[in-house]
Amino acid sequence: MTPPPPPPRRPVCVTGAGGFTGSWLVKLLLSRGYAVHATLRDPVSSCAASSCMWVSLSFSWFLKQMENAPENLRLFKADVLDGGSLTAAFAGCEGVFHPATPVPEHKTVDPEKEMLAPAVKGTRNVLEACSAASVQKLVVVSSICAVCFNPSLPRDRLIDETCWSDKKSCKENENWYCLAKTEAEEMALEYSEKNGLHVITCIMYDKSGPCERLVDVGNKVELTSEKPKKLGWKPRKLEETLADSVESYKKAGLVDDEPCRLPHVYRMPDTQE
Repeated sequence: MTPPPPPPRRPVCVTGAGGFTGSWLVKLLLSRGYAVHATLRDPVSSCAASSCMWVSLSFSWFLKQMENAPENLRLFKADVLDGGSLTAAFAGCEGVFHPATPVPEHKTVDPEKEMLAPAVKGTRNVLEACSAASVQKLVVVSSICAVCFNPSLPRDRLIDETCWSDKKSCKENENWYCLAKTEAEEMALEYSEKNGLHVITCIMYDKSGPCERLVDVGNKVELTSEKPKKLGWKPRKLEETLADSVESYKKAGLVDDEPCRLPHVYRMPDTQE
């Protein structure tokens, strides 16, 4: 007797799907056969200014062009500052990935409005919406900024989950992004303990990838290897550095034999991806 087919996989949701991290995550999930709910603040632009209309339109357009998108991708208009707008996007989802957060391009004029409210209140709204929708797992995309900005940490201290950026120092130095990511992650883990929602935080150190074109920037910084050389560092072949990096990632459980395999803590329940 032929065994019955496995039940259909419940969808997962990605907030901030128009961003760099969010869009690549959508692409990966679609390639692995997931049905994906993707949130955008404005999937179909209503912007009156022609100079900015193409930006919002491109967010939804390029997501719809991804492989498997026609049958497995649904776009939802939602803003993390409006908890009610997340309800439809999270409905029926087994898991949610939350990379949506503001990244400052210029000096922050109003830290509360520009950084803290979207990051902290926005994450709180996502947590509450996950609980209301009976989501099984939430992956909060945090940042190295939440753990590294602490002058009191010894220089040789190994950074782990017990380390946090010093919020007082963040405020004194007007490092609002670090403060926002620190408060958002602390609050997410506290909410998880109190409310029983399975929350995983992903500390991203850096993100980069292919660009369609090179963009020149004004704030250029000259780099030199003179100081590490004086400390005993010696140049070596790039392939040796890359090989060591791959081995360290394997030991950390971040990669496997299969390309683009999600580390186990970020996989949704009952999946082998």
